Amino acid sequence: MTEAQFNILANTRLGPMLANRNDRYVGQSILSYGEFSEGEAQMFRQLVGAGDVVVEAGSNIGAHTVLISRLVGDGGAVIAYEPQRIVFQTLCANLALNQCVNVVAKQQGLGSMPGQMVLPNADPRQVNNFGGLSLLSQGPGERVDITTIDQLALQRCRLIKADVEGMEAEVLGGARQTLERCRPLLYLENDRAEKSAELISLVLGVGYRLWWHVTPLFNPDNFLKNPNNVFGGVVSINLLGQPAEAARPVAGLREVLHASDRWDMPT
Repeated sequence: MTEAQFNILANTRLGPMLANRNDRYVGQSILSYGEFSEGEAQMFRQLVGAGDVVVEAGSNIGAHTVLISRLVGDGGAVIAYEPQRIVFQTLCANLALNQCVNVVAKQQGLGSMPGQMVLPNADPRQVNNFGGLSLLSQGPGERVDITTIDQLALQRCRLIKADVEGMEAEVLGGARQTLERCRPLLYLENDRAEKSAELISLVLGVGYRLWWHVTPLFNPDNFLKNPNNVFGGVVSINLLGQPAEAARPVAGLREVLHASDRWDMPT
């Protein structure tokens, strides 16, 4: 294999998937374990089912998109957004490899209003955390179109999943009509301390209740039965949101009661 050959076809829990051998997290996990963040995947299996409509902001290479596509089935739909051009190409390849005909993939970012932003350049042949690149970064890069969830004018939506490197509040800001009309569940990355209070306040303010969902990247019972933990204690930090009028306590998860709450606060 030459240095230029960065994508590798892997055997995974979901089927064949391309993954970048230079990606520190998603690619590394898929190639080492045949899966990515199985704790999150287990949550999605509880949240969505046949016939559901899901909006995914920040699909990366489709490690969860393929699963959600299977869960919602032929009667459902997944609208998947990934702004990075090279990563988007791999996402589309993985959707094709796994016959995901119910997914509409868009090379766009999601925000509070339509426009354009600049995404930093990242050479896929060099080691990087490609999932960690943010539209909020400053400097040169590729211009990408930004749209809003509300522009989809969805009549039903079961789940909005957002992993957008600090822009989760902006994504929801562009989904206010959808939140009011469809009352979807929310699954939001919230691992940036400086952004947390704003995001929590926004979600609580539109009539939702929230719970922390924190899960380690390494799964000892991984698909490839690899016992070597390359991620140490790294965890995924997320918020699970339910409309207050239909919310139920979530076993094993701690509820978020105020904007200054942190996932690692003592119970």
